Amino acid sequence: MQPATIDLTIYQGSTFSQAFQWKTGNPPTPVNLTGYTARMQIREKLTSPNPIITMTTENGGIVITDAENGSFSLEISATDTAAFTFKSAVYDLEFISPSGFVRRLFEGSVSLSPEVTR
Repeated sequence: MQPATIDLTIYQGSTFSQAFQWKTGNPPTPVNLTGYTARMQIREKLTSPNPIITMTTENGGIVITDAENGSFSLEISATDTAAFTFKSAVYDLEFISPSGFVRRLFEGSVSLSPEVTR
């Protein structure tokens, strides 16, 4: 399965929260995420040695909101987004099944909309 390309916009100084639902098949049916973990990094460039932020199910950056229905959200605090200084970046999101199989679900670019009110 090829990862979907989904571009994200983060509003500097605002809480970032975006909900998704993972479906597969024809007709599309939700993937049961029970027992799954997930991880995501945002980097200024693919080759950047250090991530801007690392988000996981363990640190609360990725929240599985309804495992049986494949629902999850990405979460970044307003404090964290206020510290972002990049203009554009890249990311990918991976899910790890209970058996250890890793699937890149989606990838794309991240744009930062600068904050005026500080």
